[in-house]
Amino acid sequence: MHVTTRAIVLREVNYKESDKILTVLTPDLGKITVQARGCRKKGSGLSAACQLLVWSEMTLAEFRGRWTVTEAAVELEFRTLRSDLEKLALGSYFAEVLDSVVQEESPPGELLSLLLNCLYALDRLDRPPAQIKAAFELRAVSLAGFEPLLDACAVCGREPEEPRLNLTQGVLHCADCGQETGEGISLPLTARTLTAMRYIIGCPGKKLLSFQLDERELTRLGEVCEAYLLTQLERGFRTLDYYKQIVLRG
Repeated sequence: MHVTTRAIVLREVNYKESDKILTVLTPDLGKITVQARGCRKKGSGLSAACQLLVWSEMTLAEFRGRWTVTEAAVELEFRTLRSDLEKLALGSYFAEVLDSVVQEESPPGELLSLLLNCLYALDRLDRPPAQIKAAFELRAVSLAGFEPLLDACAVCGREPEEPRLNLTQGVLHCADCGQETGEGISLPLTARTLTAMRYIIGCPGKKLLSFQLDERELTRLGEVCEAYLLTQLERGFRTLDYYKQIVLRG
């Protein structure tokens, strides 16, 4: 069986002398593992498309439950992103997050468009990487089924004057109501940061970055969104660690 689809490479592993094993995300087949035979050979017609974070049209052959790339044509390779080590590391982190939350052969839903939009923003738009990172993290974890409840304080039902987010429970609460929300660490939010979080969760996908915060508030947003994602997914990411090392060196 042969299938033509579009796919973005989430992970690549060298295999044998000239092959790669790729984890790709597609709109119709979901996340699948494919083998790209000979793609590391000089002059291979598959090499450009079989790189991390490249969006391509691929023709795949399936035999006994295994997929092989037979043809591929690059549609987006995000060249500006690839020439900037910090942005490339951040894009790699986005890919690792999606690899962790999308199950094999499950429909990616809005997660695929989220990844492509955020990579495009890193590549082409004049937005701070910290803003793109925070928006991606909160939107991704929400789409994965861990959307925090931010409408009002989970205890008293009012709009909190000193809002905090319980990272474990995923609920908003007032500073004075914190003891009633159960176990887990709570991080403080500013009013503008909370407004931004509500916007990120509920806005149309193409308008994800249409909000503005000053540097202090953006830093707070980034800390909360990252901590919430890591807490809800109950794991760390090596690409995130690498990204932070690059930012510190810069």
